[in-house]
Amino acid sequence: MKKEIAVLMLLSVVLLSGCGLDKPAMVTEGQGESPSKQVTTQPQQETNAKLIEASKNEEVKLYAVNKIDGDVHGVKVEINGNQREFDWNILNTGTKPRVFYTDLTGDGKEEAVIIINTGRGTGLDTFDIHALNAKDLTEIKVQNYEEIVGEIDTHVVKNDDTLTITVKTKEKEYKFNSNVVLPPNYKQDKLAFGGVVIYELENQKIVTKIGASVGASPQYVGNFHITYKFDTAKNEFVADQIKFVPNKK
Repeated sequence: MKKEIAVLMLLSVVLLSGCGLDKPAMVTEGQGESPSKQVTTQPQQETNAKLIEASKNEEVKLYAVNKIDGDVHGVKVEINGNQREFDWNILNTGTKPRVFYTDLTGDGKEEAVIIINTGRGTGLDTFDIHALNAKDLTEIKVQNYEEIVGEIDTHVVKNDDTLTITVKTKEKEYKFNSNVVLPPNYKQDKLAFGGVVIYELENQKIVTKIGASVGASPQYVGNFHITYKFDTAKNEFVADQIKFVPNKK
């Protein structure tokens, strides 16, 4: 009888031990059933991916993948839990990127928009803009400012003490005098661009301000204000309205 009791006690210990081993196995299997959950927690798991900035309600998050001496080389964008890496550089200019989540295409679905300062200094203030499809994180092209100004006709005529500047856009012609003084032997017959390129979002549209300058050290005589629209056929944001604003004398 004692032998039978001992056997029963031994069987009970074995069964209880087996039940305890089953519990971790069930937890592991449950984690593997939902890959999307693993994606959602990836930024917290990777210590080298540092949060830089997020949209107002944190639908869009921008992470630094590689950061060297304050400059970021490569980023990760997360939109509602989905992630993708891009080879964008973010220089330490003192201006943080701006991150938005808004409907720019007019289809009732939000896009992610990230504006990055690429240069800052005397006579220099430049930005890049990136628009992403929120569903698959593909980038939607925004027409480059160089393409836009390449279609604008400008003329600079040097007088004794003034410059006569003419600007022709598809909507309007502007003609004005500027008191900017150029060196005696300096020749320039067209306006120059590239020193100031600033992107903003206004009323769910992309707008940009492009500085127009003369001289080797840029002296700005006016700004182009450009409003973009979404071209569904091209799947691209293109210049729609172009306005030139001369600087006050």
